[in-house]
Amino acid sequence: MRVLLIGANGYLGRYVADRLLADPAVQLTALGRGDDADVRFDLATGSPGALTRFLDAVHPGVVVNCAGTTRGGARELTRHNTVAVATICESLRRSGCGARLVHLGCASEYGPSQPGSSTAEDAVPRPGGPYGVSKLAATELVLGSGLDAVVLRVFSPVGPGTPAGSPLGRLAEAMRRAMQSGDNELKLGGLGVQRDFVDVRDVARAVHAASLSAAQGVVNIGTGRAVRLREAAAVLARVAGFGGSLHELDSPPARLVIPAPASEGHPGSAPPTAYPYPDGCGTWQQADVRTARDRLGWRPRIVLEESLADIWMEAACRI
Repeated sequence: MRVLLIGANGYLGRYVADRLLADPAVQLTALGRGDDADVRFDLATGSPGALTRFLDAVHPGVVVNCAGTTRGGARELTRHNTVAVATICESLRRSGCGARLVHLGCASEYGPSQPGSSTAEDAVPRPGGPYGVSKLAATELVLGSGLDAVVLRVFSPVGPGTPAGSPLGRLAEAMRRAMQSGDNELKLGGLGVQRDFVDVRDVARAVHAASLSAAQGVVNIGTGRAVRLREAAAVLARVAGFGGSLHELDSPPARLVIPAPASEGHPGSAPPTAYPYPDGCGTWQQADVRTARDRLGWRPRIVLEESLADIWMEAACRI
């Protein structure tokens, strides 16, 4: 099976590449903007015609799209998350390869949900910010393309390689700083937010399963269990061996607040730094994962404690 992977050097794409390469039946070609890609191509600026010519030459059976961005203004998000997907869809329509498209969407497309509820694929999307809007627009392009396509709506990915700017990445870095400086108290805020954390390696398994399946439409990829960020912080403290106390600051529930490092020469003078969640999903999100089980034969395998231990291992290496 010839697979064209777009976005192989991204957070999710790296693990998808590893998973696909582990399958001896897969012949993988990576397309992207980086020097390490097999073929260099910028989806945000490249023409559908150029990509069509490449598709006709390689003739993949499956195209997996892991490309996109979570940061930037509305224009940048639209260019990299929406226009890029329009280019992929148009190229596949023009090409004679007849490839199946596996596109990675995200839970931000749903927006805020009712606490205690599980969000199924038939929920009406109400994204709470420009990132979710740009990803939802991409999903609609895929679903309306007439292609053999499936969209995997990934909830909150965690595990090795977690970006330092993500909530759990910032928690690990704050804990590393506290242990390095000998602090016995870690002050954090906004720990009431609850998310469905799914390991990146399980996401990669889902992509592999979707590539081999006939499933179409939208499929949620999560664990089916929302975890409070406060719980994740306690687990992270345990796996890190942090013997101090976690003191929760009084802060808005949708923001993670970590005290900024003290200014040089003015210890303790720096104010806490607030980091808003970029997903626009409010205080609660939990996936209904029955479709993934029934149509992909997929279930998550890696528990959150293992994911957090891997995050900590990487943070600890910076000590």
